[in-house]
Amino acid sequence: MPSRMCPRLIVAGLSGGSGKTIVSLGLGRAFVESGKIVQPFKKGPDYIDANWLGLSCQESTSNLDPFLFSSDLIRALFKARTITCDLALIEGNRGVFDGKNTSGTCSTSELARILNCPVLLVVDCTKITRTMAAVIKGCQAFEPDMHLAGVILNRTAGDRHRAIIRDSITAYTDVPVLGALPKIRHNPIPERHMGLTSDREMESGTVLFSDLARIIRETCDLEAIWSVACAAPPFLDSQLSLFPEAVGRNQNVTIGFVRDAALWFYYRENLEALEAQGAKLVQVSLLEPNEWPELDGLYLGGGFPETMADKLAEQETIRQRVKDLSDSGLPIYAECGGFMYLGRSLVYGDRTYPMAGVFPVTTRLCHRPQGHGYTEASVVVPNPFFQVGFTFSGHEFHYSTCQFHDGINPIYVLKMSMGVGMDSGHDGLVHENTYASYTHLHALGVPGWAVNFVNASRAFQRSKKNFDKLKKFVAKSA
Repeated sequence: MPSRMCPRLIVAGLSGGSGKTIVSLGLGRAFVESGKIVQPFKKGPDYIDANWLGLSCQESTSNLDPFLFSSDLIRALFKARTITCDLALIEGNRGVFDGKNTSGTCSTSELARILNCPVLLVVDCTKITRTMAAVIKGCQAFEPDMHLAGVILNRTAGDRHRAIIRDSITAYTDVPVLGALPKIRHNPIPERHMGLTSDREMESGTVLFSDLARIIRETCDLEAIWSVACAAPPFLDSQLSLFPEAVGRNQNVTIGFVRDAALWFYYRENLEALEAQGAKLVQVSLLEPNEWPELDGLYLGGGFPETMADKLAEQETIRQRVKDLSDSGLPIYAECGGFMYLGRSLVYGDRTYPMAGVFPVTTRLCHRPQGHGYTEASVVVPNPFFQVGFTFSGHEFHYSTCQFHDGINPIYVLKMSMGVGMDSGHDGLVHENTYASYTHLHALGVPGWAVNFVNASRAFQRSKKNFDKLKKFVAKSA
């Protein structure tokens, strides 16, 4: 298998909250401001951090995850995205060795090995000095085949604190300290119940990125970090195609996807997979009282419908439109926040908001996560998007629970071997050609999803045309 060169770097941490996102955002913008084209990647299932990183680097972010799709597909996606860039910047997730089991399967370190990528470790130095040298030495010994290329100290208390930690790491390890950030009194990106606040809830993004870039330039050795990225050895190439070959692309269909302040969680590759099968994508909103084009399918991604619940409830015409489209048999695919919108109502705090009413269910926001992590599911009920017996991997992160109305005992589409879903290992509802679940999927790991979605949309398009012909025939006969 051939190999490829590409300057690249993974920014990892010892845990969540170590500061790797702030460092990644600052590094990305600093290199962009120096004139480099930076292609961002986010390890793991993530929408919010990935979006922030894309804004900082001024390029759309792709997610890389060994659980969601194969190593060959990771290399193929990495290859496709890095053809024209100067630097590939990958932000890790959680702790660098944390995976789905005690072997660290699907960890950031595994991704580093797949891409033969050097790792820059961000460490929180709050109330620690010489012990940090032992931590770094332990990281080197724990997985010696991971190339730990440098350390950035975060939340240091002053010059003396920084000097002791730097000198200790230098004395006991051969890992260079490439930066030392001070404590930042106020988190520049506030956190919310699902992690970082989304960029759609802040208006100061441009200033934020420039400020972070300035901090990185003042506290880190950018030339040394660039040298580490450029010294990355070749990685194995992949000849895999990202998407299945399309059949019948001349039969174009129009699929709407909701992108607004309520719903906006979409993997870039999911939208591209639909386009690769011949779909024309049009962006629509649940918050604006605008007319929609004629659709052959509708995609409702995840998001934060609870933060826009009052505005969603106000748009009664749109809620009824979605309900009518579902009842007409339009293929509709909804994930998490999209599923919550399709319910009868949403409870947030002490208020209840009416939703589209496709499914007889109320979702209620809780203070703690109700489902969080990777999922594995088998399809047990017929639906337009997956064949019965098909098994796939995904992820979930939701704070809401489900309460069904009218004494209904729901029939779930998915039986989960990993994850929570809507009810202790069951997920997914279907009505006509509408499917909704808490489970998010990545199109590269479930290639049949886009094929089935577009095929269902084509079938709906044909049924509309046949119905129109029948109406004309009846009218003419009369």
